[in-house]
Amino acid sequence: MLSRHQDPIAAIATAPGRGAVGIVRVSSPQDLSALVTAVCGRPLKPREATYLPFRSAQGEAIDHGLALLFPAPHSYTGEHVLELQAHGGPVVLQLLLARCLEADPALRIRLAEPGEFTRRAFLNGKLDLAQAEAVADLIDASTEAAARSAGRALAGALSGEVGQLRDALIQLRMLVEATLDFPEEEIDFLQQADALGKLRRLLERLDALLDRSRQGAILREGIKVVLAGQPNVGKSSLLNALAGAELAIVTPIPGTTRDKLSQTIQIEGVPLHISDTAGLRDTDDEVERIGVARSWDAIREADVVLFLHDLTRMGQADYEREDAEIRSRLSGVEPARILQVYNKADASAPSEAGAAAPTSVDAPRDNSTGATAATGAPTTTDVLRLSAKTGAGLDVLRQRLLQQVGWHAVPEGLFIARERHVQALRRTREHVDLALQQAAQEPAALDLMAEELRLAHDALGEITGAFTADDLLGEIFSRFCIGK
Repeated sequence: MLSRHQDPIAAIATAPGRGAVGIVRVSSPQDLSALVTAVCGRPLKPREATYLPFRSAQGEAIDHGLALLFPAPHSYTGEHVLELQAHGGPVVLQLLLARCLEADPALRIRLAEPGEFTRRAFLNGKLDLAQAEAVADLIDASTEAAARSAGRALAGALSGEVGQLRDALIQLRMLVEATLDFPEEEIDFLQQADALGKLRRLLERLDALLDRSRQGAILREGIKVVLAGQPNVGKSSLLNALAGAELAIVTPIPGTTRDKLSQTIQIEGVPLHISDTAGLRDTDDEVERIGVARSWDAIREADVVLFLHDLTRMGQADYEREDAEIRSRLSGVEPARILQVYNKADASAPSEAGAAAPTSVDAPRDNSTGATAATGAPTTTDVLRLSAKTGAGLDVLRQRLLQQVGWHAVPEGLFIARERHVQALRRTREHVDLALQQAAQEPAALDLMAEELRLAHDALGEITGAFTADDLLGEIFSRFCIGK
């Protein structure tokens, strides 16, 4: 009996809904000649598009379109693949899919699971795991920069660099193992093989790749930004200003925003998922109270929290007391994730607002405490003054948001990366660093050094799938769309 990964599979490969063209895809380790004849009415030449009617079991035309046959191993999955390109109506494609499922009973074709075509491409050596993930990232890309970076990863940019590091690790492992196998040879391994130099250079290359992978992960995942603060400090106005559209209702009535409102924008190609939240305050309104609770949930999950303050209300006792309470609750959030933003600079007094186009400056200071008057927090350069109404200071805010998560331009073209890639590279680096420490001892602990290099090799192999557990593969490919 064939294993599940050897079952013939079929699926609609295009997005749900109506369209000019829709594709039904079949993949099978077994020959598809009988299926082709049943559906297309005649054999097909390999890799040649043929226009013909797609036949039902009664011989009637379901639709007319293009049929392409890709014999193994020269196909996306490495198996025999049939693609039927028909008109993109949902009913037509469902009829065509049903016909493929029953046309050849001997094959016992089943519906494909999410990502199963790409999983087979990985299992059959057509793609490594990093490239397979790049397929999904290319489909899901929300910015032009993310799409280009995913294309580089699909072309093997990340895999190529990982492969070079792997080769360097293998060479080091061979040298260490050889020395352990022939201890009678009085060879100063560390000096003659320049093991210390090789390890240091390997660490430098890992650091460079780790930095680029972090940037690629930011490009893929984007930045989760939450606008927080009291009612009427300008959160909704700031969301509208950043998005360039009237997404949120803006009124002088406190409590207008009662639920989280999100919008994705991009800065330098980096997706920013910005959420406007309900004003943080105690309220007797049940709906608003639920909205405030959701606001705190969003704050805990955010990469960056923009804590908004109203320059026009500074010095008002009630306002400052509420701000102090919010600040107290924000004490559980890492300070590096909080950016203090002073809004309504256009409406505040000149002595408070500063220049007509506010930039990054310190907030008004309480000279008696060395703390900002509005928040009680120490005066820091992580403070911005702006006007969501006029747009003054928004460019500075956009750049600060990128800086807050460590984004910076790199000279080479970026490739898309995932958090698991970053974590695998970090573990690789940790083991290589430990191997360097063992090598630097007098005498060198070569057996411990060999073990650290082996662990580094395994961690690095997780990126491309050389050492990957089946449960991780299931998690990765389950996130793909059906038909891909």
